[in-house]
Amino acid sequence: MKKLLRYSLLSLASILVMGHPVFGQIDTVSPVLVQTDPVKEKKFKNTVRFNITNPLIFGDKSLVVGYERILNDSKSFSINIGQSELPEFGLFNPDSDNPEAKLTKNSAGHGYNTTADFRFYLKAENKYAAPHGIYLAPYVAFATMGRKNTWSLNTDNFNGEVVTDFNLSFIAVGGELGYQFIIWKRVALDFILIGPSMAAYKLKAKLDTSLDPDDESLLFQKISEALAEKFPGYSFAFDDAEFVKTGTSDLIGPSFRYVIHVGFRF
Repeated sequence: MKKLLRYSLLSLASILVMGHPVFGQIDTVSPVLVQTDPVKEKKFKNTVRFNITNPLIFGDKSLVVGYERILNDSKSFSINIGQSELPEFGLFNPDSDNPEAKLTKNSAGHGYNTTADFRFYLKAENKYAAPHGIYLAPYVAFATMGRKNTWSLNTDNFNGEVVTDFNLSFIAVGGELGYQFIIWKRVALDFILIGPSMAAYKLKAKLDTSLDPDDESLLFQKISEALAEKFPGYSFAFDDAEFVKTGTSDLIGPSFRYVIHVGFRF
């Protein structure tokens, strides 16, 4: 018993001596807080979107969808394609100044458009990485659209119905300034605010029958008036006098682009 007590006292003395700052220090294990890298937020590099501007301007059948792909924190490219058609014309008042030519029937329109741009998101101006923020981009656009209409023509030389098939097409190259908002990480609201360009236009109307030159001019004048009322920028884009005279107009002139997209990121 004494021997056991002696061993216990020696062990306790050894622990006390080793724990004294002069002789040594007891090894202790202190808790270590291991700081791991924060979980990186998933980056969505793809956006599918819908153009809500075209239906407002050209009618509910002008449906265009798009896709944007992020290349890095400041660059992306996008492409849009879809159906596009000229809006229906309103019926002309038979009591107007030219009651001898009036529209009696709109048929289904036809056409499509496609655009592509390469976007540079401005790092110096943006707090967030692409596609959130202000951007500049060159773009190219092509569209062709047309419509068949039936007209009632009542003149000294002709009395009856005339069917016109006219087509508008253009290709434009320009630059755009826009801003894209990202909401709830997944929803993209893209506003192309300014998009000036130079475009090559072609407008052509075909008749299903031969008419006197004066009657043709009267009919083309009505079409021109309807286009000017419905098509944005028609008045400065087309040579109205040439179209009224021959039913065709080809020229290079200014154009513009203003678009609102709503998209989903993934």
